[in-house]
Amino acid sequence: MRDAAPPALVVMGVSGSGKSHVGAALAAALGAHFLDADDLHPEPNLRKMAAGVPLDDRDRMPWLDAVAAWIAAWQAGGEAGVVACSALRRSYRDRLRAGAPDLGFVHLAVPRDELARRMRQRRHFMPPSLLDSQLAALEPPAADEDACTLDGTRPMDENIARVRAWLSTRAVVNG
Repeated sequence: MRDAAPPALVVMGVSGSGKSHVGAALAAALGAHFLDADDLHPEPNLRKMAAGVPLDDRDRMPWLDAVAAWIAAWQAGGEAGVVACSALRRSYRDRLRAGAPDLGFVHLAVPRDELARRMRQRRHFMPPSLLDSQLAALEPPAADEDACTLDGTRPMDENIARVRAWLSTRAVVNG
């Protein structure tokens, strides 16, 4: 009998979807490490976004590689980890998955009006003016990706229960 691998998950979505909030709660519920990928953005990325300029792939790739390194380190140590990371495009998720093939994604889907409301109410380097560029870039996970989509407006305990149920059905196992 093979044991299930400790989960390595990315809580993904656009700015204001609740990635950090849900990711931290999910990590606590699973007894996993938590990383907010925003903490790994280099200063030039933060300045660019704060100025209302969307990042391009040249900005994102080194950042995604840093996030992937954290995930790979957790997996190499046999430890569970949850990362809050936008991972808006499939190519970004594929890049994260390259070093962690068992990586799963939890996509937080939230209506635009609610996203805008949340973004106006918080203090964050990402201004509300960039919401539409994020929504335009978003490629929701496809059916062939290892992903669970949640309604980011639902109660936390309900969403945690949905992720736990999804995790119990995954075919991810250790060697």
